[in-house]
Amino acid sequence: MTSLSLSKSLSFLLLLILCSSPVLHADDPKEEVDDEHQFTYEEKSGKGPKRWGKLKAEWKVCNTGKLQSPIDLLHERVQVLPDLGKLKRDYKPAPAILKSRGHDIMVHWKGYAGQININGTYYKLLQCHWHSPSEHTINEKRFDLELHVVHQAHDGRVAVIGILYKLGRPDPLLSKLLPLIKSLGEEERDLGILNPGDIKFGSRKYYRYIGSLTIPPCTEGVTWTVVKKVRTASREQVRALRDAVNDGFEENSRPTQGLDGRPIWLYTKRP
Repeated sequence: MTSLSLSKSLSFLLLLILCSSPVLHADDPKEEVDDEHQFTYEEKSGKGPKRWGKLKAEWKVCNTGKLQSPIDLLHERVQVLPDLGKLKRDYKPAPAILKSRGHDIMVHWKGYAGQININGTYYKLLQCHWHSPSEHTINEKRFDLELHVVHQAHDGRVAVIGILYKLGRPDPLLSKLLPLIKSLGEEERDLGILNPGDIKFGSRKYYRYIGSLTIPPCTEGVTWTVVKKVRTASREQVRALRDAVNDGFEENSRPTQGLDGRPIWLYTKRP
């Protein structure tokens, strides 16, 4: 075995360990907060990202953690790892609701909406929500929008798929939701049966790393998959997502966090 092959094999083994290791998870794993009014994205408010870890004891990892998200996906740090394999998703149409959590708009599936498979672990689809501008950056470039598709395994482990958008043609899922987003108030809206298959990835290439939730409680041990291809959404769609929240802020994106020596992998099929 060549030194390069050995290095990639060790990298893949490390990824398997990181994705399954219980030491990466909080003692009491928690999902993202459902009411976001307790924090903001503006530092001068006293409740901005730099102070999240001081607002509540259970949020302290937001400031002290070493596996925080989002990050800059800097290409000189990325290791190509074909052994990651294709992203396996099996989504199903299911009842869903649309709601504002305070700083973002979320679609929450009330029924079983399918799952993804990462290294043999199945993660059930829970919800998706949007951040603008994007939270993850590529080579320090920030995009206009980012969709987070949140999944959870039976043992509480979380896996999130991130999809980046630039301004351009309308996004199909947002096109379906736009009338309801524009009229959304404080009350949640019933979407009926919504097919998560309407979430378009657009590429089989993706980045993978171990990070955290990007809003409090910033729980670590999250398996992140960020789709490499940047998709498009219209200016109207991006604006509607911010206007619907009506929180007085122009953005809802956490700044990128330090990598602290973490590896970043890129899946692309073998030549």
